[in-house]
Amino acid sequence: MPTARTRTPEIPAGSSLPLSLLVLVGCACGISLITFGVRSIFGLFTDPVVATHAWSRDVFALAIALQNLVWGLTQPFAGALVDRFGPVRVLAAGGLVYALGIVLMAVGTTPLELHLSAGVLVGLGMGGASYITVLGALGRLVPESRRAWALGVGTAAGSLGQFVFAPLGQAFIGGYGWQQAALVLAGFVLLVPLLATGLRGSPAASAGSGTGGGPSLAATLGSALRHPSYLFLLLGFSVCGFQLAFITIHLPPYLNDQGVSASVAGWAIGAIGLANVLGAYAAGLLAARFTNRRLLSVIYFGRALTIALFLVIPVSPWTVMPFATVMGLLWLSTIPPTSALVALMFGTRFMGTLFGLVFLSHQVGSFLGIWLGGAVFELTAGYDAIWWLTVAFGVVAGFLHLPIAERPAPAFAAAATAPG
Repeated sequence: MPTARTRTPEIPAGSSLPLSLLVLVGCACGISLITFGVRSIFGLFTDPVVATHAWSRDVFALAIALQNLVWGLTQPFAGALVDRFGPVRVLAAGGLVYALGIVLMAVGTTPLELHLSAGVLVGLGMGGASYITVLGALGRLVPESRRAWALGVGTAAGSLGQFVFAPLGQAFIGGYGWQQAALVLAGFVLLVPLLATGLRGSPAASAGSGTGGGPSLAATLGSALRHPSYLFLLLGFSVCGFQLAFITIHLPPYLNDQGVSASVAGWAIGAIGLANVLGAYAAGLLAARFTNRRLLSVIYFGRALTIALFLVIPVSPWTVMPFATVMGLLWLSTIPPTSALVALMFGTRFMGTLFGLVFLSHQVGSFLGIWLGGAVFELTAGYDAIWWLTVAFGVVAGFLHLPIAERPAPAFAAAATAPG
């Protein structure tokens, strides 16, 4: 009678393994690079769109805010669809909706059309085709021995997309106008369905990854939400979103208040993106060699220390760039160990759903970081209080990860040790 060990893995063993892994991870990285890169440059369209339609900036800002909210709310459902139907159809559909949203943004003439296109449709498309969906797919398809590496590479590819598409997008807008530039970018996004075909395969062998046995989705969600270690991950990742969103949105105006030129602020954001590539990749490698919980603690403690030093040392171009570089190294380096812990605790069968919920907590933190940053500035005419709050949250997150049990959750421990 065949057992779980007799199933044909989605990545063949032996000499074909390197090529299969290369194709799988290469296509996943291509999707991450395109979808994250294009999304990261929507800010370049702010002034051209506003000038063309004679709108105020808050009209465009509301569209991007809706985009982030819809993305966060959609992600767990996209993950559940990946768990049910596999990643190919979900990524392909997400890419098509994403591209459609950009096209309709280019041809729309009213605020409502902008909010529905750049906001709702692009947000829905990101939920289906974002790097988070890609990481969930990699967690399912890549063997455990190579999983941390693959997650690091997939995360780094998204960061590289930000670095690549920023100058490209600006060049397209300057050379062709923003409407034509949007259509060109939509063309890049239409490559996603093609790349998605490279992510075919069956889940890699792992605790809880089988399709015929093990807890159901409802039972898995119930176990996860009662498992303290998973709840610690949720809280920690919300701190990640809080810190990164606050810095992304409010660092440029903060530097302007400190008398630092806008060009330095722009280079600082670019330095974060470039250093992020190395940091995310390194985190994937380190997660394969060290305990994930301690690696996460070091990252959050490192962020807290870096921000605190930035605040106590007088701000100048000579301090901004080192700060941006170090923060870039710690930027998305939380993702590989966080996603690896989810897979370890609950297996990969419902990896998309469980990591989608973790990402939703990140987006809630992002919303709070952006909103509180503006509210605190209006109340105090400065950012000092919110900066120190990011430091405090970093320390709290560092301690939250220390008690995480780095082993299968109790309901899944038997499956992890059962003979095949």
